[in-house]
Amino acid sequence: MNKENKCVDVEVSAHIGECENESVEPITTPEGPTTIKVPVTLAELNVKTNLVAKICFPDPVLEIKDIKKRVEIVQCRLLLPGIPEYRYDDDFPFEKRTLRLFIKGFVRKNIQYATPSPRSKDCGVSSEIKSFTVKVPFECVTTIKGKDFLTPPQLPFHNNRSEFDFFRAQELGKGFPEKDEFLSSDLSQFHQVSTQFYNELPFCELLRSDIVEWDEAVDRHSFPDSPLKEGVFHELIEKMCLEFTIKVLQNQQVRVMALPPEDHRRC
Repeated sequence: MNKENKCVDVEVSAHIGECENESVEPITTPEGPTTIKVPVTLAELNVKTNLVAKICFPDPVLEIKDIKKRVEIVQCRLLLPGIPEYRYDDDFPFEKRTLRLFIKGFVRKNIQYATPSPRSKDCGVSSEIKSFTVKVPFECVTTIKGKDFLTPPQLPFHNNRSEFDFFRAQELGKGFPEKDEFLSSDLSQFHQVSTQFYNELPFCELLRSDIVEWDEAVDRHSFPDSPLKEGVFHELIEKMCLEFTIKVLQNQQVRVMALPPEDHRRC
């Protein structure tokens, strides 16, 4: 259909103005004890680590104009030990233990720099602004003591497999008395009961990051006969103090008290 033949242009709203609304009463759980499944905060940690990296630029660098940084976490894994299925009481899966958190990520850096232009003259240096993006990797393991958990994680249950057999009496055949029998299980059959638990895996959220860095060129050389000591470099050594805050969570079932509708409206 040609644009001229359209009765209504759907790309343009036919109405503009204020839309009316009115409050409606939400459908809620009846009052009383209720169990909900929600993300529970296990711990909030301030993690510190140090980085040293060598950055090689594709062009000669006259000077650094700006550096934008972003912390990227690609792995944040709390290692949980498995426990048997049986439990002594309701708190058994939530036993407080010292656990280790494996963290892996990058510091993404976008570096804006000036590189000399071929049009430069003896009286000055003409330059072009370019950018170079690199990712500086880091990886560390931090220990969370049992007392430092705001809420202990629910430990995963072991999967299990059990085999069982049936008794079978068979004839021994020639060379044995007729009253004697071969008493055992049947090797031609296999019986098993298996159980798998689909446990909740802890996960992380990144809340804040702070970076203190120190960069220094290691191969800078001046232009020949440059009265202003202008020069360029290709390699940069940087040292970073990286500090970031993460929240460790796990989906758990929590008992809460549901309020009656009138109390809900008062809140």
